[in-house]
Amino acid sequence: MGTTQAERMNLSGSQMFSQALWFFLHSLFSILAWGLLMGVITLFHPESVPASLTLGLSVAFPLFVGFILVRIRESDVATLTWLAGLVWFMIVGLWILDMPTGPGACFRCGPGDKLWYTFFSLHWDSGMIDGQGRFVGTWPAAAMVGYSIGAKLAMRGREKPFQEKR
Repeated sequence: MGTTQAERMNLSGSQMFSQALWFFLHSLFSILAWGLLMGVITLFHPESVPASLTLGLSVAFPLFVGFILVRIRESDVATLTWLAGLVWFMIVGLWILDMPTGPGACFRCGPGDKLWYTFFSLHWDSGMIDGQGRFVGTWPAAAMVGYSIGAKLAMRGREKPFQEKR
């Protein structure tokens, strides 16, 4: 596994700004792809589409979009959108952990139960944030991870800009 030392990259301030901008743009592209998918699912009445299928599509469709966009315009930074998904998921998770429990809202649930029933359980919902935990936390994060995987697949076999030539 080849890693590049920070001293060898020699990035100027404008290059770093450009990479940060492209990171946020690719994160936005992944959310827009997921939003388009949610719009299509809404046309099919969301209650008739299983949560497991929505989760799978939330990964697969942004994966396809990420693959296509990175094939069109090569970008190493696009492969890092999974970090934005992880940060998003952690922020929403902390919000859920900070919420009080009560009747209809994961009554007497511990922290693990709050997170599991809000984000991952396919059969029972915690009732927190009006039962929209998967919509707010799980599926957008999964979309960013899927986009990142698609971008990584598109970048396979291409020359890395920071690799040393031998």
